[in-house]
Amino acid sequence: MRTKTDEAWERLYARFEADNLLADAAGGSMAVRRKLHLRWGAVAAAVIAGIVCLAAWWVMPEQGEDIRNFVTQENRELTTLVKTLEDGSVVYLAQESTLQYPEHFATDKREVNLQGEAFFDVARKPEQAFTIETEKVRVEVLGTAFDVRSNEDIPFSLSVKRGRVKVSLKQDGTEVFVKAGETVTLQSGELLLSKTEHPELFDRYIKNIRFKDECLENVLRAINKESSDWQIETASPALGKRRLTVEFANNSPESVAELICWTFNLKCARQGNRLILSE
Repeated sequence: MRTKTDEAWERLYARFEADNLLADAAGGSMAVRRKLHLRWGAVAAAVIAGIVCLAAWWVMPEQGEDIRNFVTQENRELTTLVKTLEDGSVVYLAQESTLQYPEHFATDKREVNLQGEAFFDVARKPEQAFTIETEKVRVEVLGTAFDVRSNEDIPFSLSVKRGRVKVSLKQDGTEVFVKAGETVTLQSGELLLSKTEHPELFDRYIKNIRFKDECLENVLRAINKESSDWQIETASPALGKRRLTVEFANNSPESVAELICWTFNLKCARQGNRLILSE
């Protein structure tokens, strides 16, 4: 196991250098001179409510909005890039996709722009609507899980895994509510409902995921969601703020905890079904 882990460190070293994550080795963050390549299968982060899987055309901020307040995340790799937003929503960004979102959401709305495909796990906040814009359709998240695609072959397609979403056609304002097990597609300018033929499409974003310069507490939130046997926790809030870049595919939570301890020179104690990380 040690040999494979050392090889993983070497494979990720170039990525850390490219992302400027190796600059201050004494700073206590993920600025160490070794790389962590953690593999753990079927990770799916859930915050409070819905998961959205979305592919959309790029939509720029409305005129008058300050572009300097927007953050851009790009994923050019095969692995899914996972990012936690300010409100606690988690975005799984697919290969060759770009996500743009405000550094701070407005008090009454949460709007994001996407080019490509992504899987959204949206924190439920009824007083702060979460919307996703595509070229021809607007999607409003109502605390659900769904997949959306918009490309040259498919102008628009949305499949709901649980709950329901509202889809609005920009051209004429037509609205369609889509519930679990249903798919809506845009054909000849009309939104058509049908039964979802391939429910397994929701799983493709979580088979191999990657975190880039992410807080440890956000990484652990994702890991813990899909583990019924073990939960990994930090002994202090300050420890959870440390940042790292990491990739998961096929490791157990115990192995993940061991490798994180190795990365940050931490200790791991077992308390019931919990793995507590401490300095």
